Amino acid sequence: MSKAIPSMKIAIVSSEVAPYAKTGGLADVSGALPKALAQMGCDVKVFMPKYSTIDEARYDLHFEYGIGEMPVRVGGIPWSVHVQRTHLPRSSVEVYFIDCPHYFHRGKIYTSDHDEHERFILFSKAVIEALQYMHWAPDVIHCNDWQTALIPLLIKENYGWDRLFDGTASLLSIHNIGYQGLFAPGSLSAAEIRPEFSSPGGPAEKDGAACFLKAGILYSEVITTVSETYAREILSPEYGAGMEHTLRTRESDLHGVINGIDVDEWNPETDRYLPFHFSRKNLGEKIKNKEFLMEKVGLPFHRDRPLIGIVSRLVAQKGFDILADSLATLMQMDAQWVVLGSGEDRYQDMFHAAHRSLPHKVWAYIGFNNELAHLIEAGADMFLMPSRYEPCGLNQMYSLRYGTVPIVRKTGGLADTVWDWDELSYQGRDDGNGFTFNDTSSYALTTAVYRALQTYPHQETWAKIQQNGMNRDFSWKGSAKKYLRLYERAMQKRRG
Repeated sequence: MSKAIPSMKIAIVSSEVAPYAKTGGLADVSGALPKALAQMGCDVKVFMPKYSTIDEARYDLHFEYGIGEMPVRVGGIPWSVHVQRTHLPRSSVEVYFIDCPHYFHRGKIYTSDHDEHERFILFSKAVIEALQYMHWAPDVIHCNDWQTALIPLLIKENYGWDRLFDGTASLLSIHNIGYQGLFAPGSLSAAEIRPEFSSPGGPAEKDGAACFLKAGILYSEVITTVSETYAREILSPEYGAGMEHTLRTRESDLHGVINGIDVDEWNPETDRYLPFHFSRKNLGEKIKNKEFLMEKVGLPFHRDRPLIGIVSRLVAQKGFDILADSLATLMQMDAQWVVLGSGEDRYQDMFHAAHRSLPHKVWAYIGFNNELAHLIEAGADMFLMPSRYEPCGLNQMYSLRYGTVPIVRKTGGLADTVWDWDELSYQGRDDGNGFTFNDTSSYALTTAVYRALQTYPHQETWAKIQQNGMNRDFSWKGSAKKYLRLYERAMQKRRG
């Protein structure tokens, strides 16, 4: 790594950033990565829309007088845009909010409105024009998902006249290939992008639709996704969501970087939601959290009977169709279950029915409760994630950090963070930290759960599996270092 990297100027552009606006893991990445990069000496600025749901007083937003009012054109109409500014909590990183009430004061982050494409065209153009007003040329613009994927094309085409961006490279992160920004043909005319770009076979056309994500894939210097395994998976028809052919043309520039987690928020030694703190050197206190949790939810406590936790969206993508086919067999095993989540009615109903028929064995909370999520991660003995696909996943990393042994399907980020104890033991290794299965079948799932339950009574072995998980470093520092190397690669490619 060159000595120039620590002074790198990075603009991170995202449709959601924690703690200001969040629907999923994208917000966590956009709120945590900038702080890790700043701690390494980078000059980082974050850009996001100013939604009406963001409390200006709570987050101390201030009008950016250095920019003032910007007329940003969308579909030939110059919309009035203002910029507000604050700092990420506990950080010097500046966050710039693109404020256009017509597009962003709608009570939610994403809509099904007819002008959804215009909302993020305006956002993308406003970010570029704000940089012009600031006379700040990033070395790299880090774009995230389809909402910002037009920026690499716009920088090179619509704003290619501005020498300010001659050395600015683009990196596009794909957090879920299933979301591609597909809109009616001709939608990109609102961005004043030449028609040939979205004509059949063009770099911004897919299956007869205008496609934001395809444009970003083809015009970014580097493309990343949120785990090494997912980077390989999305090159295949099974996982590529129809984008695999385009991705294969950029395969040498496609890289996987696993997300980090907030190790201050998720720390069993200091977690504010836990009645009993513990560490890998003091695992004995963990059982007290299990007892507390089971008393709280009304399950009978059995020290020697495993408790399996689930915290998830209850949808087919997360493998709950596989679990549904397995439920009768799983309920015959000697384990108890605590479930937290919401999603499709059939899976919510499934867990409600299991609780009614087996109240001593299953407890389910439909909805979200942050305190309960922390208590399950700390109090459960095992944590089940049977996902059909999982670009990164966070709960398996929380589980490993809390000595809660994950049982996961071997896909995406789950495959990169959870290593099967039995499989590695067969190879003469003792560094396994969980239990995995490959097939999307009830037999594969129940077999993995059965193996975990059979191992649980062997206390020394189980403690070793827990220690292996707790010894892993899942902080953002390691991931930020990988991004720095990829930023440098993008810069070298842009500047020849």
